[in-house]
Amino acid sequence: MSSRNSQANKAAARERLRAERERQAKKDKVRRQLVVIASTVAVLAAAGGIGYAVMQANKPTAWEAAKSAKVVEPKNTEGENGTTVVIGKPGAQKTLELYEDSRCPVCATFEQGVGETVKKDIDAGKYKVKYIGATFIDDATNGEGSKNALSALGAALNVSPEAFMEYKAALYSAKFHPQENDDKFAKDAYLIEVADSVPVLKDNAAFEKAVKDGTYDAWALKMSAAFDSSGVQGTPTLKMDGKKVTAEGSDNAPMTAADFTAAIDKALKG
Repeated sequence: MSSRNSQANKAAARERLRAERERQAKKDKVRRQLVVIASTVAVLAAAGGIGYAVMQANKPTAWEAAKSAKVVEPKNTEGENGTTVVIGKPGAQKTLELYEDSRCPVCATFEQGVGETVKKDIDAGKYKVKYIGATFIDDATNGEGSKNALSALGAALNVSPEAFMEYKAALYSAKFHPQENDDKFAKDAYLIEVADSVPVLKDNAAFEKAVKDGTYDAWALKMSAAFDSSGVQGTPTLKMDGKKVTAEGSDNAPMTAADFTAAIDKALKG
Protein backbone atom coordinates (compact mmCIF):
# COMPACT_ATOMS: atom_id res chain seq x y z
CA MET A 1 0.00 0.00 0.00
CA SER A 2 1.35 3.42 -0.94
CA SER A 3 1.80 6.12 1.67
CA ARG A 4 -0.78 8.20 -0.24
CA ASN A 5 -3.47 5.51 0.13
CA SER A 6 -2.58 5.05 3.80
CA GLN A 7 -3.02 8.76 4.51
CA ALA A 8 -6.33 8.82 2.60
CA ASN A 9 -7.62 5.89 4.65
CA LYS A 10 -6.61 7.56 7.87
CA ALA A 11 -8.33 10.78 6.84
CA ALA A 12 -11.51 8.91 5.97
CA ALA A 13 -11.44 7.11 9.33
CA ARG A 14 -10.98 10.41 11.14
CA GLU A 15 -13.92 11.91 9.22
CA ARG A 16 -16.15 8.94 10.08
CA LEU A 17 -15.16 9.24 13.75
CA ARG A 18 -15.85 13.00 13.74
CA ALA A 19 -19.27 12.45 12.14
CA GLU A 20 -20.13 9.75 14.67
CA ARG A 21 -19.13 12.03 17.52
CA GLU A 22 -21.36 14.82 16.15
CA ARG A 23 -24.32 12.45 15.85
CA GLN A 24 -23.77 11.24 19.42
CA ALA A 25 -23.45 14.80 20.68
CA LYS A 26 -26.76 15.71 19.02
CA LYS A 27 -28.45 12.67 20.58
CA ASP A 28 -27.07 13.61 24.02
CA LYS A 29 -28.30 17.19 23.61
CA VAL A 30 -31.80 16.04 22.62
CA ARG A 31 -31.84 13.61 25.55
CA ARG A 32 -30.84 16.39 27.97
CA GLN A 33 -33.54 18.67 26.56
CA LEU A 34 -36.17 15.96 26.98
CA VAL A 35 -35.09 15.39 30.57
CA VAL A 36 -35.33 19.12 31.30
CA ILE A 37 -38.77 19.34 29.68
CA ALA A 38 -40.01 16.29 31.57
CA SER A 39 -38.68 17.65 34.84
CA THR A 40 -40.30 21.02 34.19
CA VAL A 41 -43.63 19.39 33.41
CA ALA A 42 -43.36 17.27 36.56
CA VAL A 43 -42.58 20.33 38.68
CA LEU A 44 -45.45 22.28 37.16
CA ALA A 45 -47.80 19.33 37.62
CA ALA A 46 -46.69 18.94 41.22
CA ALA A 47 -47.07 22.65 41.83
CA GLY A 48 -50.50 22.57 40.24
CA GLY A 49 -51.44 19.56 42.35
CA ILE A 50 -50.21 21.24 45.49
CA GLY A 51 -51.99 24.42 44.53
CA TYR A 52 -55.22 22.50 43.94
CA ALA A 53 -54.82 20.65 47.22
CA VAL A 54 -54.24 23.91 49.07
CA MET A 55 -57.22 25.47 47.32
CA GLN A 56 -59.43 22.52 48.25
CA ALA A 57 -58.16 22.57 51.84
CA ASN A 58 -59.00 26.25 52.09
CA LYS A 59 -62.36 25.85 50.39
CA PRO A 60 -65.17 26.26 52.93
CA THR A 61 -67.29 23.22 53.72
CA ALA A 62 -70.95 23.25 52.77
CA TRP A 63 -71.91 24.13 56.34
CA GLU A 64 -69.31 26.89 56.59
CA ALA A 65 -70.64 28.32 53.32
CA ALA A 66 -74.19 28.06 54.64
CA LYS A 67 -73.34 30.50 57.44
CA SER A 68 -73.18 33.35 54.94
CA ALA A 69 -75.66 31.99 52.40
CA LYS A 70 -79.05 33.55 51.74
CA VAL A 71 -81.70 31.96 53.93
CA VAL A 72 -84.45 30.16 52.06
CA GLU A 73 -87.43 29.99 54.39
CA PRO A 74 -89.60 26.89 54.14
CA LYS A 75 -93.30 27.38 53.60
CA ASN A 76 -95.46 27.20 56.73
CA THR A 77 -93.02 29.25 58.83
CA GLU A 78 -93.18 32.71 60.35
CA GLY A 79 -90.89 35.28 61.93
CA GLU A 80 -87.37 36.40 61.05
CA ASN A 81 -85.63 33.87 58.79
CA GLY A 82 -88.70 31.62 59.09
CA THR A 83 -87.53 30.16 62.40
CA THR A 84 -90.97 30.30 64.01
CA VAL A 85 -92.56 26.93 63.32
CA VAL A 86 -96.00 26.58 64.88
CA ILE A 87 -98.19 23.60 64.03
CA GLY A 88 -101.81 23.14 65.07
CA LYS A 89 -105.28 24.56 64.78
CA PRO A 90 -105.44 28.39 64.83
CA GLY A 91 -108.15 28.26 67.50
CA ALA A 92 -105.95 26.44 70.03
CA GLN A 93 -105.43 28.78 72.96
CA LYS A 94 -102.16 27.38 74.30
CA THR A 95 -98.83 26.65 72.65
CA LEU A 96 -96.44 23.93 73.74
CA GLU A 97 -92.82 24.75 72.95
CA LEU A 98 -90.83 21.65 71.99
CA TYR A 99 -87.03 21.79 71.89
CA GLU A 100 -85.33 18.81 70.21
CA ASP A 101 -82.06 17.75 68.58
CA SER A 102 -82.56 15.18 65.81
CA ARG A 103 -79.60 13.08 66.99
CA CYS A 104 -80.67 13.16 70.65
CA PRO A 105 -81.37 9.62 71.95
CA VAL A 106 -83.58 10.91 74.77
CA CYS A 107 -85.62 12.86 72.21
CA ALA A 108 -86.05 9.59 70.31
CA THR A 109 -87.32 7.90 73.49
CA PHE A 110 -89.69 10.82 74.07
CA GLU A 111 -91.03 10.75 70.51
CA GLN A 112 -91.49 6.99 70.52
CA GLY A 113 -93.35 7.11 73.83
CA VAL A 114 -95.26 10.38 73.54
CA GLY A 115 -95.23 11.47 69.88
CA GLU A 116 -98.53 9.84 68.97
CA THR A 117 -100.23 11.51 71.96
CA VAL A 118 -98.85 14.89 70.87
CA LYS A 119 -100.27 14.34 67.38
CA LYS A 120 -103.71 13.43 68.75
CA ASP A 121 -103.71 16.50 70.99
CA ILE A 122 -102.78 18.78 68.09
CA ASP A 123 -105.47 17.25 65.86
CA ALA A 124 -107.99 17.75 68.66
CA GLY A 125 -107.02 21.42 69.05
CA LYS A 126 -105.89 20.90 72.64
CA TYR A 127 -102.84 23.10 71.98
CA LYS A 128 -100.47 24.11 69.21
CA VAL A 129 -96.80 23.05 69.08
CA LYS A 130 -93.94 25.43 68.47
CA TYR A 131 -90.88 23.48 67.32
CA ILE A 132 -87.33 24.68 68.01
CA GLY A 133 -84.57 22.52 66.50
CA ALA A 134 -81.10 22.19 68.02
CA THR A 135 -77.75 20.97 66.66
CA PHE A 136 -75.58 20.91 69.79
CA ILE A 137 -74.75 17.20 69.41
CA ASP A 138 -72.97 18.05 66.15
CA ASP A 139 -70.96 20.66 68.01
CA ALA A 140 -69.98 18.14 70.68
CA THR A 141 -69.01 15.39 68.22
CA ASN A 142 -67.75 17.42 65.24
CA GLY A 143 -70.63 15.95 63.27
CA GLU A 144 -73.17 17.13 60.72
CA GLY A 145 -76.21 14.89 61.24
CA SER A 146 -78.21 17.22 63.49
CA LYS A 147 -77.82 20.09 61.03
CA ASN A 148 -78.51 17.91 58.01
CA ALA A 149 -81.63 16.36 59.54
CA LEU A 150 -82.87 19.81 60.56
CA SER A 151 -82.37 21.02 56.98
CA ALA A 152 -84.30 17.98 55.73
CA LEU A 153 -87.07 18.77 58.20
CA GLY A 154 -87.21 22.20 56.58
CA ALA A 155 -87.68 20.49 53.22
CA ALA A 156 -90.53 18.42 54.69
CA LEU A 157 -92.10 21.52 56.25
CA ASN A 158 -92.02 23.16 52.83
CA VAL A 159 -94.27 20.32 51.65
CA SER A 160 -96.74 20.62 54.54
CA PRO A 161 -96.95 20.75 58.35
CA GLU A 162 -98.28 17.20 58.28
CA ALA A 163 -95.27 16.02 56.26
CA PHE A 164 -93.01 17.72 58.79
CA MET A 165 -94.62 15.96 61.75
CA GLU A 166 -94.66 12.56 60.04
CA TYR A 167 -91.05 12.90 58.91
CA LYS A 168 -89.94 13.99 62.38
CA ALA A 169 -91.64 10.93 63.84
CA ALA A 170 -89.88 8.71 61.30
CA LEU A 171 -86.46 10.21 62.08
CA TYR A 172 -86.97 9.44 65.78
CA SER A 173 -88.47 6.00 65.22
CA ALA A 174 -86.85 2.86 66.56
CA LYS A 175 -86.39 1.70 62.98
CA PHE A 176 -84.42 4.70 61.74
CA HIS A 177 -82.92 6.61 64.66
CA PRO A 178 -79.18 5.85 64.93
CA GLN A 179 -77.03 5.61 68.02
CA GLU A 180 -75.82 9.00 69.22
CA ASN A 181 -72.22 8.26 68.15
CA ASP A 182 -73.34 7.19 64.65
CA ASP A 183 -73.63 10.33 62.51
CA LYS A 184 -75.94 8.60 60.06
CA PHE A 185 -78.13 11.64 59.46
CA ALA A 186 -75.13 13.36 57.85
CA LYS A 187 -75.83 11.25 54.74
CA ASP A 188 -78.46 12.70 52.39
CA ALA A 189 -79.19 9.24 51.02
CA TYR A 190 -80.16 8.00 54.48
CA LEU A 191 -82.44 10.99 55.12
CA ILE A 192 -84.18 10.25 51.82
CA GLU A 193 -84.46 6.58 52.77
CA VAL A 194 -86.23 7.61 55.98
CA ALA A 195 -88.49 9.93 53.97
CA ASP A 196 -89.58 7.01 51.80
CA SER A 197 -91.49 5.72 54.83
CA VAL A 198 -93.65 8.86 54.74
CA PRO A 199 -96.22 8.53 51.92
CA VAL A 200 -96.31 12.23 50.98
CA LEU A 201 -92.50 12.36 50.80
CA LYS A 202 -91.87 9.03 49.07
CA ASP A 203 -90.40 9.67 45.60
CA ASN A 204 -91.08 13.38 46.10
CA ALA A 205 -88.63 14.91 43.61
CA ALA A 206 -88.83 18.43 45.04
CA PHE A 207 -88.18 17.22 48.58
CA GLU A 208 -85.26 15.02 47.49
CA LYS A 209 -83.70 17.84 45.48
CA ALA A 210 -83.95 20.21 48.45
CA VAL A 211 -82.20 17.65 50.67
CA LYS A 212 -79.43 16.97 48.16
CA ASP A 213 -78.95 20.66 47.30
CA GLY A 214 -78.97 21.75 50.94
CA THR A 215 -81.70 24.27 50.12
CA TYR A 216 -82.56 24.77 53.78
CA ASP A 217 -79.06 24.50 55.25
CA ALA A 218 -78.85 28.21 56.05
CA TRP A 219 -82.34 28.06 57.57
CA ALA A 220 -81.27 25.13 59.75
CA LEU A 221 -78.36 27.18 61.10
CA LYS A 222 -80.69 30.08 61.90
CA MET A 223 -83.07 27.70 63.67
CA SER A 224 -80.15 26.28 65.65
CA ALA A 225 -79.10 29.81 66.61
CA ALA A 226 -82.65 30.43 67.88
CA PHE A 227 -82.27 27.39 70.12
CA ASP A 228 -78.88 28.60 71.36
CA SER A 229 -80.37 31.95 72.34
CA SER A 230 -83.36 30.38 74.11
CA GLY A 231 -81.49 29.55 77.29
CA VAL A 232 -82.59 25.90 77.10
CA GLN A 233 -79.77 23.61 78.23
CA GLY A 234 -80.84 20.21 76.94
CA THR A 235 -83.34 18.23 74.90
CA PRO A 236 -86.09 17.27 74.95
CA THR A 237 -87.41 20.32 76.78
CA LEU A 238 -91.08 21.25 76.90
CA LYS A 239 -92.44 24.67 77.87
CA MET A 240 -95.87 26.21 78.12
CA ASP A 241 -96.44 29.84 79.09
CA GLY A 242 -92.70 30.10 79.66
CA LYS A 243 -92.68 27.32 82.26
CA LYS A 244 -91.10 23.90 81.85
CA VAL A 245 -93.47 20.98 81.50
CA THR A 246 -92.03 18.07 83.45
CA ALA A 247 -93.00 14.69 84.79
CA GLU A 248 -94.45 14.77 88.30
CA GLY A 249 -91.67 14.94 90.88
CA SER A 250 -88.99 15.38 88.21
CA ASP A 251 -87.18 18.15 86.36
CA ASN A 252 -87.23 16.12 83.14
CA ALA A 253 -89.71 15.90 80.31
CA PRO A 254 -92.41 13.23 80.75
CA MET A 255 -91.44 10.15 78.79
CA THR A 256 -94.66 8.15 78.84
CA ALA A 257 -98.08 9.03 77.41
CA ALA A 258 -99.69 8.90 80.85
CA ASP A 259 -97.08 11.15 82.50
CA PHE A 260 -97.20 13.52 79.54
CA THR A 261 -100.98 13.88 79.59
CA ALA A 262 -100.95 14.53 83.34
CA ALA A 263 -98.23 17.18 82.95
CA ILE A 264 -99.95 18.85 79.99
CA ASP A 265 -103.35 18.97 81.69
CA LYS A 266 -101.71 20.65 84.67
CA ALA A 267 -99.92 23.14 82.39
CA LEU A 268 -103.10 23.93 80.46
CA LYS A 269 -104.81 24.91 83.71
CA GLY A 270 -101.84 27.15 84.19
